[in-house]
Amino acid sequence: MSGITATLWDLGVNLIDTNFSVLGGGADFSAICEVPGGLSTDDLQTSLQALPVLAEAEIVVKDYAYPPHRGPEGDITHVFTVSGGDQPGLVARFCETFVEFGANIVTLNAGPLPEKAELYEIRLAVSIPDAAGEACIATVKNTAEAIGLTCDIRQA
Repeated sequence: MSGITATLWDLGVNLIDTNFSVLGGGADFSAICEVPGGLSTDDLQTSLQALPVLAEAEIVVKDYAYPPHRGPEGDITHVFTVSGGDQPGLVARFCETFVEFGANIVTLNAGPLPEKAELYEIRLAVSIPDAAGEACIATVKNTAEAIGLTCDIRQA
């Protein structure tokens, strides 16, 4: 990742919102950037493709069609960590719970724990409306407990 960010810095690119994750045997880096005038998306893509560390990578550089900064629904109010044995539909079950309370999932990471592959962990940074906070938190806790998972919640 340092090669990517150094190249972006050298080109005068400003990172606004960035995400990096190791996924299976690969990785994913995505970012919303401010690009200086005169630097085209093609030139940026060519510069990144020239990096030896990205020789086998799929690189996509494109204009971003949405506002570059998050609105209030992107303000994280709570961070949830749910862990235990993996089960089909686990991520969907928790996502549906947040939708039920009008909460917005700002980030979600899920996968097996490296040190204990039999354990699965879901980490969610969520924006919960004030009026729904207590009920939403109680429902998430109850859902986790009902299916034998632990649930750690901290206010952001």
